[in-house]
Amino acid sequence: MLRIFTVLTMLAGGTLTSQLPEFAQQYRQRLGGAIDALEQVMADFRRDAADYGLTVPEAIDRQKASTDPFIQARGASIERTRQRLVHLKDQRSGFETASPFERILILVQSPDRELAQATAEDYAPAIPVTPVGLVSAGAGAAGGFILVWFLSGLVRLTRRRAPA
Repeated sequence: MLRIFTVLTMLAGGTLTSQLPEFAQQYRQRLGGAIDALEQVMADFRRDAADYGLTVPEAIDRQKASTDPFIQARGASIERTRQRLVHLKDQRSGFETASPFERILILVQSPDRELAQATAEDYAPAIPVTPVGLVSAGAGAAGGFILVWFLSGLVRLTRRRAPA
């Protein structure tokens, strides 16, 4: 029974992790589109601010200081947009110079929640035929094996300590 559970866990782990390179690739493809959209929003805001003799930070500060709650909310919203754009550009830069394995780490360490969710909703699983996909599958299978080995060891340990 333990062997069957071990094999099933290894298969599940391998299948799940084998998809990480493809998910990272699809996320990366969406990244460019998200950056383009946010840059357009910021360009419009920058133009509007310049029309009134303001820089972007000055315009945001003015909105945040407004007595109108709607204008305050728009100031906070554009500030989040600006910060998100910086984060996505940093992430794109990291993706461009990273190896396929490093791209997975970049994605796991600091995903953009909205972008990751949109990627997951439209995600199309792929059969891992690249070396990165195969290694990812192997790592997941090994992780599944280690998990079962650890849990079965805990069970054996508690059985030995149980009074007869």
